[in-house]
Amino acid sequence: MRVLVAIILMFISTAALADSTGERRPGERVPTATDVINGLYAFSRFQQGLLESTDLKGNAEVKNLAALRAEEAAKRDKALKDIQEAIGAEPRVGKTTASTGLAEPDNSDGPAYVRTFYAAQIPEYESTIGLLEHYLKAPDNAALAAFAHGQLPVLRSQMKDAERTMADK
Repeated sequence: MRVLVAIILMFISTAALADSTGERRPGERVPTATDVINGLYAFSRFQQGLLESTDLKGNAEVKNLAALRAEEAAKRDKALKDIQEAIGAEPRVGKTTASTGLAEPDNSDGPAYVRTFYAAQIPEYESTIGLLEHYLKAPDNAALAAFAHGQLPVLRSQMKDAERTMADK
């Protein structure tokens, strides 16, 4: 009887430990440093795509903002490159679907394009912020963790700006 109770208590304590390891869902893994680097590079490509898109349709406001975000992305990539080389990570090259959709010509122009410009940014920011927050729950590289901590407030602020501007448009 005691053995049965001990086994039941062992299963209960194991289940409690699994629940306390962070709010992970079954099959969800903590991103690695390489995953975070890939995600940040993808976000930078998205911001470069915004700049290319504004060359075709944007007004001065969105062109200036896109140029600023692309410049910030280049600075972020430069700092990230040092971390990437120290880790020995090889990022995968790919395109984000949001940047592809925004850069393609469509019928939106003028105010409709400006709304689309800001609306396209929000899910990209949310995804990148979520990736960094998830990584920081169990980082595997101290330098990248420090970098992520520094980027989160900047990205959150930029996302809030995009949300406010979109609401005003």
